[in-house]
Amino acid sequence: MPLKAELHCHIEGAASPELVIRQARKYGRDPSPFIQNGSFVWHDFTSFLAAYDFSADLFRSEDDYALLAEHYLTSLARDGAIYSEVFTSPDHAKRAGLSPQAYTDALGEGMLRAKAKTGIEGRMIVTGVRHVGIEAIEQAARFAARCGHPLVTGFGVAGDERMGDFEDYVRAFEIAREAGLGITIHAGELMGWESVAAALDHIRPSRIGHGVRAIENADLVRRISEEGVVLECCPGSNIALSVFSDFGSHPFPALKAAGCKVTLNSDDPPYFWTSLKREYDIGREHFGMDDKALTAVTRTAIEAAFVDRKTRSELLSRLNSSTSR
Repeated sequence: MPLKAELHCHIEGAASPELVIRQARKYGRDPSPFIQNGSFVWHDFTSFLAAYDFSADLFRSEDDYALLAEHYLTSLARDGAIYSEVFTSPDHAKRAGLSPQAYTDALGEGMLRAKAKTGIEGRMIVTGVRHVGIEAIEQAARFAARCGHPLVTGFGVAGDERMGDFEDYVRAFEIAREAGLGITIHAGELMGWESVAAALDHIRPSRIGHGVRAIENADLVRRISEEGVVLECCPGSNIALSVFSDFGSHPFPALKAAGCKVTLNSDDPPYFWTSLKREYDIGREHFGMDDKALTAVTRTAIEAAFVDRKTRSELLSRLNSSTSR
């Protein structure tokens, strides 16, 4: 089984149904409209968001967030992951009544606990949310730039791609870039290839969250390949949200064949009935990838990770020693 690494997962969206049920009991809430037979239930993007928001609202204290990060990273490590990056949201922290700093410190504590138990490395990408607005996104960037937490190493923007324009976020990304943070942005998921092109033009990220709709424009695919921009692909999520009808029509193999740097990720795993392990299984079963090809995807992820040189070289050496056995 090849070692794995993940670059694209929303921490609030990583809470397993079992953990959400535990939290619902703690706070006296009824999870049954959203969780049935141990699985999240939704039928369109609106009901997905309702289930997501219900669950996210059950993480309110620093202990809750530390537990969430520890639980998720430990489960990843059990499935053979050596590296995890998660998207964090200062807006969720505020909704929970926590300061962004307390929320970030708590998640960091959970990551360190998971590392102590399993050896998995974790990092955080502070994320602004498009549908919350430009000012909130700039606030998130300022927080990321000044928070000083050693595990906060990136900045991104997520949320509803249909809202806002990429040029609106240039200032936020300048703040993050000046602070030395890695840059990623969601594009090319719900919206077409134009959103990926606009992200490259205005934001100049080293990575794009999803980016798969780039396949609609051959010149853009060539540009992504030539510029070495890494795509954080989430095939299970794409099928669950009907971005593509089935794995046979998913562009992951075509993007890879065109020379694009592609990675496998779980996005909001339990909501899309997936996990990082399943994404690698999808690579094997649907995209015809063997252990060598899947290990190359892990290598791409580690090379694109928002970590210092020493950590990267340690992760690559773990990967190399696992393949030479």
